[in-house]
Amino acid sequence: MNPSDRAQRVVALEAIKEKATDLAKQGLDSLGVQTFVEGARKKLAEEKPDPETYYKAVMAAKTRKEREF
Repeated sequence: MNPSDRAQRVVALEAIKEKATDLAKQGLDSLGVQTFVEGARKKLAEEKPDPETYYKAVMAAKTRKEREF
């Protein structure tokens, strides 16, 4: 991932954190806040995918699957 995209992801993640904090302060329950965060992070991953993170997740899943059998 190029540095510009990574910087944009960091800014977006900070914005998600701030919004989640605001929602919690407004009285939204923890499940609602967690639902917002998960949805926002999923949308971010779709808009700005991180191939390195994807590769690590695939390799971890592959390793776990191999250990199960």
